[in-house]
Amino acid sequence: MKKSPLVVQHLSKEFPPAKKCGDPFVAVDDISFELKEGQILGLLGPNGAGKSTTISMLLGTLSPTAGSISYFGKDFATNRSEALQEVTFASTYIKMPWRLSVMENLRIYGLLYGVDGLVFHNRLEKFMKFFGVWEQRFKTMNALSAGQITRIMLAKAFLPYPKIVLLDEPTASLDPDIAHQVREFVKLQQKEHNVSILYTSHNMEEVTDVCDEVMFLKHGKIVAVDKPLNLARSVKVARMRLMVKDGLKRIRKFAKAQSLPAKVEVREVVIEIGEQDIAAFLEKLAGEKITYSQISIDKPDLEDYFLQMSKDN
Repeated sequence: MKKSPLVVQHLSKEFPPAKKCGDPFVAVDDISFELKEGQILGLLGPNGAGKSTTISMLLGTLSPTAGSISYFGKDFATNRSEALQEVTFASTYIKMPWRLSVMENLRIYGLLYGVDGLVFHNRLEKFMKFFGVWEQRFKTMNALSAGQITRIMLAKAFLPYPKIVLLDEPTASLDPDIAHQVREFVKLQQKEHNVSILYTSHNMEEVTDVCDEVMFLKHGKIVAVDKPLNLARSVKVARMRLMVKDGLKRIRKFAKAQSLPAKVEVREVVIEIGEQDIAAFLEKLAGEKITYSQISIDKPDLEDYFLQMSKDN
């Protein structure tokens, strides 16, 4: 049976207490997962859930308190340099040396991975033209916009034919059209080169579009692993939007009596309600002689799941 490129077993990370009499802070608490070949796995969770700490351990910049990380069937602790020749990383929040030009930075990076000469130039030109930043290649990093830097960092991550790419918020500083371009690029790399990708983002629409599977972290623990749509379906509350013609105050009062959250925007009322309760609720509205001209029902999506999981203790 073929082994997964990345296997994490019982991984934990504790930090010393802020005060001498305090308890250690457990940032990652006994997590185990696999990143399969050619898979895009989403790593989700609210701020402080342990995502960044997990990625830092996967890159070797933090040492685990307990547990193990294996890349390509080999223990990461004893084969770090070998593993990192096949693993790359890109983040909106990590920058390259400011005073070097884009070309100088990427040439040094390519040499570290054994990518030089015509191969380096062809791949660099291909990726940077795809992202519309080829004309910026001779500029120093401090002369670029945040969006340009993000795109160059992404091109850098895929430059050396990696087998695994860790992407931390790759579209956080990008306009919607460029963010869409990035998502298409990531999916293309997966399709053409069977790259395995661990993907973090706070854009749930993006995660649904890109990720094959999602792993949700909370308080350092994995609380769910499933396909994005399956997680969305686990949320039982939908949003019902009504354009009310007559009875605006009465519908608010009626929703409150039913303990249903309701928001009013001009004449539109948005009510959070269980999908199974919608038909009965509309019948009661008719009995109250509340009339409406339009109705739409938004089914739960991954963002609803994220918000629900982030609220729950």
